[in-house]
Amino acid sequence: MSDPVTDPASPAARTHERGRLSLAPLGGSIAEAWSELRVHKLRVLLSLIGIAVAVAALTAVLAIGEYQRQFTIEQSDRSGGRVATLGISASTTTGAPVDGEAMDAHFDRVAERYNFSHTTRVADGAQLPVQLTQGVMQLPARLVDPDYGVMHRLQTIEGRYFIAGDEQLMAPAVVISEALWDMIGRTPLAQHPTLTMTGNFAGTYLVIGVLPRDGVWDTTPRVDMLYDAYFDRVGALSENTFVVREVWVPPEMVSELAPMLAADLRAGLPTDTTISVDRRDWASLPGNAEANLVFQLVSGAIAFIVLLLGGLGLVNIQLVAMRQRIREIGVRRSFGASSARIFTSVLLESVVATTVAGLVGILIVVLAARLPLITETVFAGIQDIPPFPFTAALAGLLASVFVGALAGLLPALTALRVKVIDAIRY
Repeated sequence: MSDPVTDPASPAARTHERGRLSLAPLGGSIAEAWSELRVHKLRVLLSLIGIAVAVAALTAVLAIGEYQRQFTIEQSDRSGGRVATLGISASTTTGAPVDGEAMDAHFDRVAERYNFSHTTRVADGAQLPVQLTQGVMQLPARLVDPDYGVMHRLQTIEGRYFIAGDEQLMAPAVVISEALWDMIGRTPLAQHPTLTMTGNFAGTYLVIGVLPRDGVWDTTPRVDMLYDAYFDRVGALSENTFVVREVWVPPEMVSELAPMLAADLRAGLPTDTTISVDRRDWASLPGNAEANLVFQLVSGAIAFIVLLLGGLGLVNIQLVAMRQRIREIGVRRSFGASSARIFTSVLLESVVATTVAGLVGILIVVLAARLPLITETVFAGIQDIPPFPFTAALAGLLASVFVGALAGLLPALTALRVKVIDAIRY
């Protein structure tokens, strides 16, 4: 039995042959366009340099937009938590303080059913009496559990943040702000510096990490301490201390999980206790995605305009060159070249030229992104540096092809008007 593809009389073979023949002229046109560019390389080199630079600018802008988005996400993670972080707060309708120990036990029972990967308590508003050279100072403190550092993507400039087991250290562990580190002489953590506290917190505390400043304006000395270490010394939180319990949940489950968790936490509590569950991460804040999109659109539009201007230079060069190629095109027509073949070959000259220029521009940006100078400046502050965005490279390549098509359209239409007799006249 004959193969329907290899049998020349079969419909399948005829369809396969037509497909092969339809691709042949396109490949020939591309090869012809490339050969013309090699012949006239000096003619198009300067215009292609401008296009390569413009494509590089367009690609770089889109890539920087992606890196800026990652930077914004990480900055938001440090304040609100990773996607998706739920904040759980408890209050009473009478204004009376919530029993912290009872609430902790109730939360642990509920959380055990959900099997959360990371949970933490966060208490702001506490004060610690720290002995400094200036005297005893009441410094603001943040009370957390070990998972807080992971959930909020905290980075230290020296040492580390809390981990499980730090509550077992002989000297209670603390993490301090860079401003406080300056006040104690920036002693390297390899020398095991300590803080001395007075009052209910009397004792020596081991400094295990230093958090960087949020900016040049950040001059407030602060202390981070484990929640349980603080509670063990005073037995209760002050009235000015507000506790929020945070859980890290899968983003795809947050819409269903939040109301269920709130209902489970309300069950079994006194009737005057109110439970609030809300998202705290960046994805729940309006305007973040829109601001990054606007930045990319505006910057990308500027780069694309520059790219179009480079394409106009290529149009002028192609039109001037077309006058010099009238004899050539007329001779090709005399040998049977169709209008479609002439149009395609001239159009593809610009497309191939700008595509090559675009690839060069993209390659320059990709290689530049690996330079130490770039990684230490543009990527400064980014903890998880993403790979070079494929969408930025693809957008730059498509833009170069589009501009090449626009630049070659007018010369290609001009070439269609050339007749066989023109080969004799010119």
